[in-house]
Amino acid sequence: MRTYGRFLGVDVGSKRVGLARTDLLKTVASPIGTFSPKKSIQEIERQIKSEGPVYGIVVGWPLTNEGESTDATSLVIDYIKTLEKKFEDIKIFKMDERFTSRQALNIMVKSGVPKKKRSQKGRVDQAAAALILQQFLEAHPEL
Repeated sequence: MRTYGRFLGVDVGSKRVGLARTDLLKTVASPIGTFSPKKSIQEIERQIKSEGPVYGIVVGWPLTNEGESTDATSLVIDYIKTLEKKFEDIKIFKMDERFTSRQALNIMVKSGVPKKKRSQKGRVDQAAAALILQQFLEAHPEL
């Protein structure tokens, strides 16, 4: 039997964090917005309190093409530690985020998002968070 609840998706950056969430059936990921790292934690807390229940948080895991850690990996490790400390009862998942920003931009182009809107960096971040989350859902249909 499938339980109702959401997953939240997170695309961590040093200046901006893109957030996304699933529907309650955990079938479709949609962008929420882009926030500073500090505000993103507050928004995750708001989502948990007012849009829940939240089953888990999926964080994009930065890797090189060869699958090695990147400069951003330590930033994401610190972010995950903050999430684990603040939201002890919620599972944190890591999802390979290679190419998601590029894929998100391509999807925006194909769906007719004007160039001016695509150039707003926050739009790509939140689209990447949704893409990370959607890929996670497809990779883990049992959840």
